[in-house]
Amino acid sequence: MAKVKLKTAQNNQSVAKFIAAVEGGQRRSDTKKLLKLFDNVTGLKPYMWGDNIIGYGRYEYRYASGREGEFMMTGFSPRKTNFSVYIMPGYQDLSVMLTRLGKHKTGKSCLYINKLDDIDVDVLVEIIEFGLNYMRSNYQTYDK
Repeated sequence: MAKVKLKTAQNNQSVAKFIAAVEGGQRRSDTKKLLKLFDNVTGLKPYMWGDNIIGYGRYEYRYASGREGEFMMTGFSPRKTNFSVYIMPGYQDLSVMLTRLGKHKTGKSCLYINKLDDIDVDVLVEIIEFGLNYMRSNYQTYDK
């Protein structure tokens, strides 16, 4: 089966231009802080994925149905109502870390936070590192 072409794919749009267009002083400031944090934790170059996600690395996946594709290993997006942080293994094994994180909500592979002041950033670093290690151990990954 051919790889699925996703709407949210890595592209060459400028990360800096995207961040400069983030509305709200605090939201833009937190976005810059998250960029620096992800840069430091991942050691990877950030790329835009779709129109509004800053992603790091890539991995290949294949479902039992035969559907296959690639997506970022981790990343974040400064949405209007909150920040979405993408931890691709999901959050099923992170309950201890999540209880230490601070104010947040979770989806299947998304962590939602309103602002960085609501969380313990050191715990967020642990969560990102966990996700990256999991992806590198369980999938074919690429650092571009």
